[in-house]
Amino acid sequence: MASWHDTLRSGAWLTRERVRLVALAVLAASLIGAGFLIATSNGLNDRLGRPLGTDFSNVYAAGSYVLTGEATAPFDPARQYAREQAIFGTKTQFYGWHYPPFFLGLAAALALMPYPLALAVWQGVTLLLYLLAIRAILSAPPSPAGGGSRATGARDEVSRAENDLPPAGGFPSPTFPLQGEVKRWWLLLALAYPAVFINLGHGHNGFLTAALIGAALVQLNSRPWLAGILIGLLAYKPQFGLLIPLVLAVSGNWRTFASATLTVLVLALAVTLAFGPDVWTAFLASTHFTRTVVLEQGGTGWYKIQSVFSVVRMWGGGIDLAYAVQGAVTLGVAAALAWLWRSRASFALKTAALLIGCVLATPYSLDYDLMLIAPAIAFLAADGIKRGFAPWEKSLLALLWIVPLFAREIAEATLIPLAVPSMLLAFGYLLHRAMRETGSAHAAAVLHSAP
Repeated sequence: MASWHDTLRSGAWLTRERVRLVALAVLAASLIGAGFLIATSNGLNDRLGRPLGTDFSNVYAAGSYVLTGEATAPFDPARQYAREQAIFGTKTQFYGWHYPPFFLGLAAALALMPYPLALAVWQGVTLLLYLLAIRAILSAPPSPAGGGSRATGARDEVSRAENDLPPAGGFPSPTFPLQGEVKRWWLLLALAYPAVFINLGHGHNGFLTAALIGAALVQLNSRPWLAGILIGLLAYKPQFGLLIPLVLAVSGNWRTFASATLTVLVLALAVTLAFGPDVWTAFLASTHFTRTVVLEQGGTGWYKIQSVFSVVRMWGGGIDLAYAVQGAVTLGVAAALAWLWRSRASFALKTAALLIGCVLATPYSLDYDLMLIAPAIAFLAADGIKRGFAPWEKSLLALLWIVPLFAREIAEATLIPLAVPSMLLAFGYLLHRAMRETGSAHAAAVLHSAP
């Protein structure tokens, strides 16, 4: 009888029935909860007086200001709250506007519609984009080692042997779905991913962020200019693009780098021409409120923020200590990604590590931002299905998939963070695999070149 260690290592516990049962249970519970929330609302606010889609209320209020020619108003917390109260009632909570001016045009377009329709369009369209990105990741052909260079079959086989990886077919256990079955399951697993319903409940932009980065990475080698445009569009959420320029530079993806830079410059020019230069001054002034009240004082709630910074603050650490620890993690992640993207590790390891690293590197990421983990899971799952899963990989993917379901509630009740340790564990695992993979590849190359 296999021990729990062997079972977790092989992933044999992850049977078809368990995967399907958990996914269907999460999806059904989420749909029932969403249905109850909508059914007990007045069409604008839920039964507790909160706007439907909570955080989307700040987008709608900001957009309404833009439509009246007051593009700088959303960056003033007092004025933003006044507009939210005018739309959603005086008892509504304050939902701050913390975005750069790039997001104002889209907010204005959404504010042209009645609020319920705007919320439905916003979430429906971005959810579709997220699903299309996941499908593109899963259907992409396997990327060769190095993310674009060809690897010999001999080197691949030696690499697998050295890394204790299974042969091309993966673990021989019949308990994990075959590729054909996964093609039928992907929509269920993508929709049931718990961060999806966290994002829906908040009316947030996690679908769009995940779609942009996921699709950009799919297009990186074949359509670098398109990948750069998608990355440039991420400027509306700049904290998640911190490490992407570094990765593009060290890996020599200069066309993508140039395309992303040009996209941001064009967006900045368009925003300045549309709303005037004062909008940038207003945005920069508003960052003081975001940094001090929302981040440093935890106005959002430490249990909601899924970052190393928040963990230190939640455990009673001071602001300076929190910044120091976050800074150390960010620098460590940056250095690791720089090495990884210059190495000949598989493209799946590189993309998954970058996606997880984007979340770890910022002090300000909430549980709906864990949507970025979905494309990371998809890259690793697609690679595992096509090439074989490494030891522990299936169990790790299951952990990453389920952790958003409990991260906020457990942290609020016990002060025990789940998401940050899970992401750190996954990032370390990917680095370890990459080190063994590249070390084995070097040994294989030497053997292959020997007479």
